[in-house]
Parts: sequence; C-alpha cells; structure tokens
Amino acid sequence: MTLQDDITRSAATIRARAPQRTPRVGIVLGSGWQGVVDHVDEATAIAYTDLPAFPAVGVAGHAGQLILGRLGGAEVAVLAGRQHTYEDGHADAMKGALRTLAAIDVKTLVLTNAAGSLNPAMGTGSLMLLSDHLNLPQRTPLHGEPGSSRFVDMRDAYDPALRRIAQEVAKKMGKALHEGVYAWQLGPQFETPAEIRMLRLLGADAVGMSTVPETIVARHAGMKVLALSLITNLAAGLDAEPLSHAQTLAAAQGASASAVRLLEALAPALA
Repeated sequence: MTLQDDITRSAATIRARAPQRTPRVGIVLGSGWQGVVDHVDEATAIAYTDLPAFPAVGVAGHAGQLILGRLGGAEVAVLAGRQHTYEDGHADAMKGALRTLAAIDVKTLVLTNAAGSLNPAMGTGSLMLLSDHLNLPQRTPLHGEPGSSRFVDMRDAYDPALRRIAQEVAKKMGKALHEGVYAWQLGPQFETPAEIRMLRLLGADAVGMSTVPETIVARHAGMKVLALSLITNLAAGLDAEPLSHAQTLAAAQGASASAVRLLEALAPALA
C-alpha cells in the first residue's frame, strides 16, 4: 500500500462513519488545547488506529482521535493529537492525516501548540498568533515529492487575511492576542539559555517542537493556515523555574479554558 492508498481509504472511512459532516475547517490540537473536543456538538469520533493514513500518537496529552462535528456552529474536523518529529526523527508524520483532510475538502487548517515565550512581556497563559516561523532544523515533510509543486512558496505561510480575522475576533472578546515568529526546534530536549539568546537575536518570539512541518504539508496541499501558540513558560534563562513536560502540561491546563473559548469563537469566522 502507498501513502495515497492509505489517504483514499482514510477519506472513505470518514465519509462512511460521518456522512452528514462537511467540514471546511480542520483543527490540530496541541498540548493545552484538548478541551476543544468537549465543545464539539453532534460529534463523531474516529480513532486514528482506524485511519491508515493517520499516525500513532505516543505523547501525554494527545488523544489520537479525529472528531467531526460543529464548533461554534461551524463544521470542523478536529485532530486530537499529533505525532512530533522528535518521536521518530521523521518530519512527515502528519502528512497522511493532513492530506486526508484535504481529500475530504477541508480548505482552512488551524494549528495549535504549546510554546515557550522568548519575551518576558508575553508570560504564561498568553496566546500568540503565528505571523511567521523559523525552520531551525531545516527538516521538511516534502522529501521525495515529485514535480515542481514541491517548491512551495512560504512567503505567507500563515494567511494574512485569517490573521486579521483572528485579531478581530479576539478584540471583540476583549482578549489580548500577541503576534510573532515561532521558532521550531526538533526536541525533545528543551533549549539551553545560550540557544534562547540565539533565537532572540534571530527574531523569534516563541519556541516549540511542532507546527512547522504541518504548515509545510498544508501549504503544499493548498490549504490556508492559521496557527496559535499557548504560552506555557518563559524559555530557558528567562525564568528560574525548571522546564519539564509535566510543567508544560500543568501550565497548559491552567490556561486552557481561555484558549478554547477563543478557538470556539474563531471557528465560525474562519468557516
């Protein structure tokens, strides 16, 4: 079986299990964003294990389910969990899942993550809209892709019109929504203080271990992308608190309700 065969089978399974659903917005949930699932109405859940193009999920806080239904009244396909490049070294782990969304006619992809802040003014619990990214590992999920379409224009990787919509929604809610550059680090280890100083010099505002490969896949598939970071900590050297995945999850849980409310309000505006 090829990846395209797996995508075709996955799309057929989704249509068979949820024939009434016509999502145009896809959402990938990172750490701290899983509460979105509880706000999806008329939900149909499909385990990733039933979808051959979808990855195995092995990180705490990632459920491994596709949820189809309505969020804020908008038809959505929610990916509750992602596989990270640090799990097996491959940047294309989410390629099959995202191409399956494109195959069922999803047009807009919302990527969410937990991230560390490089700006002391953007503290724990803040939300940041990605304006651009730094692909520091210089890994790509497009290795082996044929033809000229592999040369994807990343100039507006995070769609300017969608970012304006997000800012308008946040403003109406009275919610501060920072905007900045996200630096992708491979992980799973956290950065050193020296690395954080380097990232600040390069113009990064937040740092994390996901999102960039999915953005590349989505743009290659013709989807528009919006991405949001939930700030769970100040990066190494900016705060005395030791960094750990448990600390990330705890901080994300504490700020989750605010993040979920924004995404619920944003979904119909994107659709």
